[in-house]
Amino acid sequence: MTKRLTNAQIVLEDRVVEGSLDIEGGVIASLKKGNIAGDALDCDGDFVLPGLIDIHTDNLEVHVHPRPTVQWPAMLASALAHDWQLLGSGITTVLDSVAIGDFHSNGKRTAMLDRAIGTLDQARTASVLRVEHYLHLRCELCDPQLMAIVERHIGNPSVKLVSMMDHTPGQRQWSDTARFREYYRKKGIRVWTDEEFKADMINWRQQQVTLVPANRAAVRRLCEAHGIVMASHDDTTIADVDEAHADGITISEFPTTVAAAQHARKREMKTVMGSPNIILGGSHSGNVAAAHLAELGLLDMLTSDYVPGSLLHAAFSLAASGIDVPAAIAMVTKTPADLLNFHDRGRIAEGLRADLVRVRLVDGVPVIRNVWVAGHQYM
Repeated sequence: MTKRLTNAQIVLEDRVVEGSLDIEGGVIASLKKGNIAGDALDCDGDFVLPGLIDIHTDNLEVHVHPRPTVQWPAMLASALAHDWQLLGSGITTVLDSVAIGDFHSNGKRTAMLDRAIGTLDQARTASVLRVEHYLHLRCELCDPQLMAIVERHIGNPSVKLVSMMDHTPGQRQWSDTARFREYYRKKGIRVWTDEEFKADMINWRQQQVTLVPANRAAVRRLCEAHGIVMASHDDTTIADVDEAHADGITISEFPTTVAAAQHARKREMKTVMGSPNIILGGSHSGNVAAAHLAELGLLDMLTSDYVPGSLLHAAFSLAASGIDVPAAIAMVTKTPADLLNFHDRGRIAEGLRADLVRVRLVDGVPVIRNVWVAGHQYM
């Protein structure tokens, strides 16, 4: 059965056209300029754009731990609530980012990991998910238990991305150790005395020297063997970027400085920043603002990080700041699709999956009117 959308501002790769499109068998069957009378959904001049692709969201964890001391007892219920929130944000393909290794969560994340991955597999098999879910394994290289967990999950066909992280205080995201200490105090995770913090810093740095190089090499070998795309996390210096590039990493995720982003571009790596950074007007961690990278032409992709609804909003915010609409939308559709080898989506073109979002701007805020996933209309 053919479904027709008409009177739409269709966002293509390089332009926006007023036109119509047909959906058949879950794919885009045809595109036509102009409006078509008859049995069709009148989009009232709204934008129709590709379904969003989110390569990094911590949102599942938000539903599993709705409060710092609360773990929701039904993991499947958490996964389904997460799935609905993504759909309502226009995200039709997601890489659920799961942190492998603990730094200060006292084992909570590791304990949750197997259950979360198993529940997503269960929900996928039961066909109860609306969004297409994949996995992004965030590997904490300074964790002694890292490799045992990575080896258990790296063969899961849902794993599409692995990122290398090192949250040892004193470098990268936490170059400012005072900011690191204050962040964990505000989160209610840990409060140190000066002597305790000094002792922990010595231990963390020793652990970093002992573990990080070997873990990094082992993760890289596994990713190469399984054909998995790799990202670096929180590149801060030129040396950080060069290390990532030497490992065959193609994505610089959340660079913390302009220098790192500039060097990533020189190394032909793609830069991704969190969309909350755009909406908030800067980094909550005090690092470089995503909008500043965009102004410098150094921003390639956006990811929702911890606020699913910010992804679409940030793309249109960039468009309002002067980036043309197709280029802004490509940051959350075509570019991640290309990098992760999703050749059947990320663009509106004949023969591709009918992952589509109908959007109207209200006072500059994108309001989602309809969402289609592989041609199935959910809203």
